Amino acid sequence: MNSVAEACAPAVHTVVVGAGQAGLAAAYYLRQAGVPFVVLEERAAVGEVWASRYDSLRLFSPAWASNLPGLPWPGPVRRYPTHLEAAAYLRQYAAYFQLPVETGQRVTSVQPAPDGFLVRTAAGRSISTRQLIVCTGPYTHPKVPAFSHHLPPATQQLHSSHYQRPAQINGSGPVAVVGSGNSALQIAADLATAGREVYVAFDEKTPAMPNNTAMWVLLLGTHLLQTGRNSVAGRLLRSRPEPVVRQDLQRLRRLPNAHFIGRALEATPAATLQGQRGLTPPLDAVIWATGFGPDYSWLQVPGALGPDGQPHHARGLSPVPGLAFLGLPWLHSRRSALMGGAGPDAAYVVAALLKKT
Repeated sequence: MNSVAEACAPAVHTVVVGAGQAGLAAAYYLRQAGVPFVVLEERAAVGEVWASRYDSLRLFSPAWASNLPGLPWPGPVRRYPTHLEAAAYLRQYAAYFQLPVETGQRVTSVQPAPDGFLVRTAAGRSISTRQLIVCTGPYTHPKVPAFSHHLPPATQQLHSSHYQRPAQINGSGPVAVVGSGNSALQIAADLATAGREVYVAFDEKTPAMPNNTAMWVLLLGTHLLQTGRNSVAGRLLRSRPEPVVRQDLQRLRRLPNAHFIGRALEATPAATLQGQRGLTPPLDAVIWATGFGPDYSWLQVPGALGPDGQPHHARGLSPVPGLAFLGLPWLHSRRSALMGGAGPDAAYVVAALLKKT
């Protein structure tokens, strides 16, 4: 410890890092268990991450399949909620259960301590805790291909995490959207329906599947979404690319000003992108919907992370005593990455942690 003040840091049984759906679900089960805890959220308000996303974003699961434990979504259950509705639901959830969320508390370091961990925040908080549940998720560090640096400075470049609406995009000329996920399709359609000429660098090998009530009833009723990552079905699903929503892909293909060029291979100083199926004209802007990587540089706990910076865990439980993770893709099942999967994962992790204390 660095000071007498840190040696006397207030103690709490459990600290939850992050007040997204995973962190709030963990808080729900900690509250049910009667454990003293606090949730540290770096943003100024619960749900702000959702509120800051692009205007046309909707959940990829219907409201009835996206509940957190103990509180159904308000409104029609078959709708696909908007990003603002998701933010409002998380705020409502934290308020309804009176969860002890401290906002504006970005965690800057976690280090081992004699009785667990010492947590420090950018706002000057130091907390001693026996247990730590990390719920920051995998979407913290935007990834952009190295060849993006070949584009000239005049070409506007945005990662999808910073895109909100077509009015952000410079000029009136062609725009490229690079990526093979649902966000790429939604953003490309957003720009194309606003009148921009859009070049979609999308890997044609990406599978597509319908997204409707019948599909969700099937996936949840057969427990395919809940199957464990190491089961035969789980290993098969993990070996394949994540599917996109078939309706969104078909809708985008029907737009006359949306042009598919295949997976992006290279960018050039002439402001063009080379895809597997074609070359773009000079572009005004490129939106990189190319995913995220982890950033756990603040988690300074030996044994918590692998050489690739990814957490070591078995169904969310770290080999480090008292440490756990939630909100990761395939933490246990395909559903782990969806809002409706936060509750089952949190129930398991909280119960397992409390058995060891």
